[in-house]
Amino acid sequence: MLYYLFELLEKLYQLPGASVFQYISFRAAAAVIISMGFSMVFGAKIIGYLKRQQIGESIRDLGLEGQKEKEGTPTMGGLIIILSTLIPVLLLARLENVYILLLLVTLVWMGFIGWVDDYIKIFKKNKEGLQGKFKIIGQVLLGVFVGATLYFNSEVTVRTDVVALNEVENAIVKSVNQNIKATLTTIPLLKNNEFDYQSLIGWMGDSSESYTWLVFIPIVIFIITAVSNGANLTDGIDGLAAGTSAIIVFALGIFAWVSGNVNFASYLNIMYIPNVGEISIFIAAFLGALIGFLWYNTYPAQVFMGDTGSLAIGAVISVIAIIVRKELLIPLLCGVFFIETLSVILQVSYFKYTRSKTGVGQRIFKMSPLHHHYQKLGFHESKIVARFWIVGIVLAVLTIVTLKLR
Repeated sequence: MLYYLFELLEKLYQLPGASVFQYISFRAAAAVIISMGFSMVFGAKIIGYLKRQQIGESIRDLGLEGQKEKEGTPTMGGLIIILSTLIPVLLLARLENVYILLLLVTLVWMGFIGWVDDYIKIFKKNKEGLQGKFKIIGQVLLGVFVGATLYFNSEVTVRTDVVALNEVENAIVKSVNQNIKATLTTIPLLKNNEFDYQSLIGWMGDSSESYTWLVFIPIVIFIITAVSNGANLTDGIDGLAAGTSAIIVFALGIFAWVSGNVNFASYLNIMYIPNVGEISIFIAAFLGALIGFLWYNTYPAQVFMGDTGSLAIGAVISVIAIIVRKELLIPLLCGVFFIETLSVILQVSYFKYTRSKTGVGQRIFKMSPLHHHYQKLGFHESKIVARFWIVGIVLAVLTIVTLKLR
């Protein structure tokens, strides 16, 4: 809203300094400051409200050290992250941008699904919360919406073989490459690394172009569901999900910045995505909200994000990755989410397999997800979180390196 106000003031009155709102870098910086400030200042008030409403976490006894002390800690703290993101985005972003709209819908929709889950757990006294099938339905509906928008919307385009401003025969010329509508993505570590989902149904011949959505949309659904649930599983000890997510979001912010800038895209020889630079404002706001939330969520946590936060965080991360055409990097960038999810899958599968073979189920880990395994080994949760953050930072650096390492 401020963007449009200052744009009008500049046109009508040539207000000094109003043009600064045209710069994505300025608005992104303002967004991270506003979101961080709001989450840190008003976070305490929201936590106080949650306490007064007795919206506290009900802890299952898993035999973990320090577990019972967390009983009654306010949950639904994801509301802090959601509000702290929405306010600067609505103030500073260009709201007609299709990518901004997609991310707003993703944040609010999955935040609502998570809120319903938390509401059932707290007020209906049902520890299982929202039935799993309804969560999946919500994620699938979001995936259909995001996939269909990215596939059919005319504003979603890319440009390959980008040429930045070049000096040719003493004249400055711009690239003449055209924006194209394509389901291209990036394969890391390979030269000429654009991959078109259309090739998956190339056997259909000329009609494959018309039916690529039958492949693309299910892939989007799978990615959103997987990452959203991965973030949800990671949210098990103080500060783990929020800190890990902040690292991931920062890396995605770099990808969005360079992919949305024709000069950076040309220098790095990567796909240029018109209009995607605008999501830097959303990413900055989201990053600031996560960091501000960590002020209250680090050990010993004063508030938990609940499914209200974890489901929304995972969905937003996955949609950003899809928008910037880096979804194939998710297993590396979101490696902490991936290994947490994998530990659960391996644990459950091996337990069922051994029970069917021997009659007695055996476990690979002392407990899953993986962070609980280390708790069972006697590591303090703050040490586990710090080390998982370090792993996350290493994975983020490796992911960013793929921009040039091919």
